[in-house]
Amino acid sequence: MIKTRIAVLAVALSFVATAGCFAANPHMGTWKLNETKSKLLPGMGKNMTVTYTEQKDKMKVTVDGVGKDGKPTHSVWIGKADGKAYPAKGNLSYDSVAYKVVNDRTYDLTGMKDGKMLWTGKSTVSADSKTRTVTINGTDANGKKFSGKAVYDRA
Repeated sequence: MIKTRIAVLAVALSFVATAGCFAANPHMGTWKLNETKSKLLPGMGKNMTVTYTEQKDKMKVTVDGVGKDGKPTHSVWIGKADGKAYPAKGNLSYDSVAYKVVNDRTYDLTGMKDGKMLWTGKSTVSADSKTRTVTINGTDANGKKFSGKAVYDRA
């Protein structure tokens, strides 16, 4: 009787441990820009809504925003967080992005155009999974350095 209970408990604990290993990525979901907490770049566009979804062994990032000209922007990126660049489709100043896992709440990001690095950044989800902060640094087409911070609230 005791051996049976121990076996059942061991199996139950292994299921809990397995579920913990496959816990949801805290980036997944929809994020809305919080402009008051952000330090946006003057003269640049705004990513108003960012949605992360899982697609088998990849992730899909859909971004809707407003360009510096005031017109709507839309982009889609599908890839792995393996540090390799995957194409970004849409009306953007860059054509590919590389995501790399830093830890379970942070990605390093690199935006590129025609294979040339334009900017680097970090996307971090808070411990309570309610806020996502993206910082970027780069150099514009005129050689001027820039940096900014966008803060997103979970929708």
